[in-house]
Amino acid sequence: MLVISHFILDNPGVDAVDMNLLVALDALLETNSVTQAAERLHTSAPAMSRTLARLRRVLGDPLLVRAGRTLVPTPRALELRYEVSVLVEQSRTLLTPRGALDPTTLKRGFAVQADDMVIDELTAPLLAAVRAQAPGVTLHLLSDSSEGTAALRDGRVDIEVGVIDHTDPETTVQRVLRDRVIGVAAPDHPLITDRVTVARFAAAAHLGISRRGRARGPIDDRLALHGRTRRVVATVPNLTAALLAVRSGDLICPVPAALTATTRTALGLSAFEIPLPLPEVAIAMAWHPRNTADNGHRWLRELIRTTLTALQQSL
Repeated sequence: MLVISHFILDNPGVDAVDMNLLVALDALLETNSVTQAAERLHTSAPAMSRTLARLRRVLGDPLLVRAGRTLVPTPRALELRYEVSVLVEQSRTLLTPRGALDPTTLKRGFAVQADDMVIDELTAPLLAAVRAQAPGVTLHLLSDSSEGTAALRDGRVDIEVGVIDHTDPETTVQRVLRDRVIGVAAPDHPLITDRVTVARFAAAAHLGISRRGRARGPIDDRLALHGRTRRVVATVPNLTAALLAVRSGDLICPVPAALTATTRTALGLSAFEIPLPLPEVAIAMAWHPRNTADNGHRWLRELIRTTLTALQQSL
């Protein structure tokens, strides 16, 4: 907006917020007529005369002077005519709501932070969708080691996806997927080949997923209601390590169903229903409110939502 900046600097008396004054000046300089300018702006001639008087005081120039039965512009008015016209047009463009985004024209990079529970299933379909819809977009997929809210606030992360437990006024959080918990095991495991009961489930060798090494969770609380306990023989920090470990041994592991579907198939793992009522895994997106109305950001949020929803619907 160089024209705007130059005009305000050259005319320090102009109130930069009073766009009505600039629009009136544009109409007066284009028509050289108080009456015609008033008609154009749907106001009265006396009101436009008062506006012209104000402009004369602000700019220190008569702007339009009488020559017979008409008004003619002063040299200063002629100097301002083009600059003011451009300024008003730029302002109208700036304040006009943007139309629908065409992703094919988008050239931009986005940083998406996804936790381990999401990233394996999200990456391939999201990249394919982005390349098909917006080949000019570059995605930077980050691990969830970044500090959630601060990274979103500072602009280092555009969207966070996963199990989001931080809530504050500086973050918009929107749930996109509710996944259920199932058990996975090697295809020849007894819980795959035979009937699953609470007793047999509790007696199996369990593998836990916890970044902090915690072995106890909702499953233990539910088993306690049945008078049962389980033995967690090991914990691993992420979902991928858990699935690989289960593949090569006699362990079982609770995992989200939709968010492991592709990986389970690729690793040749089998799934079974856990005979306990367990809480769902809530997957959400978080972003800083300054990006809520941004068309490009909104497009990517919708694409992530569609991709995750498709995972659940494919089961």
